[in-house]
Amino acid sequence: MSTHYEEFVPVEFFTSHEGLHLSYEEALTRKVEKSGLFYNLGAHFLWIGYRTTCKEGAHVEYFRGIANPIGIKVGPGLSGQDLVDLLKVLDPEKIPGKITLITRFGAQKIYDWLPAHIRAVQKARHKVVWLSDPMHGNTEISKNFIKKRNYDNILSELQSAFKIHRNEGQELNGVHLELTGDNVTECTGGPDNIVDSELLNNYTTACDPRLNKSQSLEIVRHVAQLLRGKSS
Repeated sequence: MSTHYEEFVPVEFFTSHEGLHLSYEEALTRKVEKSGLFYNLGAHFLWIGYRTTCKEGAHVEYFRGIANPIGIKVGPGLSGQDLVDLLKVLDPEKIPGKITLITRFGAQKIYDWLPAHIRAVQKARHKVVWLSDPMHGNTEISKNFIKKRNYDNILSELQSAFKIHRNEGQELNGVHLELTGDNVTECTGGPDNIVDSELLNNYTTACDPRLNKSQSLEIVRHVAQLLRGKSS
């Protein structure tokens, strides 16, 4: 009897997660002899959460010691100077691409914060990657106490992020979305015009509300237009 196996083709892929539980992250950290640097070998890319960005805090101290590319969640309440001070700790040599700034302000607050952050980073001459997260700043609680996000607010923050970056002469380098290919009812609005009373119809997330299949495809269509410099 002969057995046929499909040809295995190697692929390159990258993993990422928030560096939250420091005892777990420390257990995955090793010194790489070839470079003499310390890396977290549990992921290629780790990020510091919005609530753990205190520059004197334990999370920043840990991230300061690893050579992985790292992200920083940036939101309301962090001044431009505070952001620059944080970059000085985490990227003192100003290595291009070492730091990704993941902005998550919310549709109503993005104009109050993002322009000043961009200008502060430009003035300090840090070569960061800018990424828009229009999900986390737009989390709400419905009348029946269910966590939700509204499609229109997500799209609005994305559109504003593209516009602000262009106005400031800065490229927006990426977008973070939380989505699923399933027809869940976790975010209101969108092509299916989901309303609060329909949230429990198919609410299956274990944590944060996700865009469903039709909402995701529509957002991607808008992103394609924004990348072409067209208004959505």
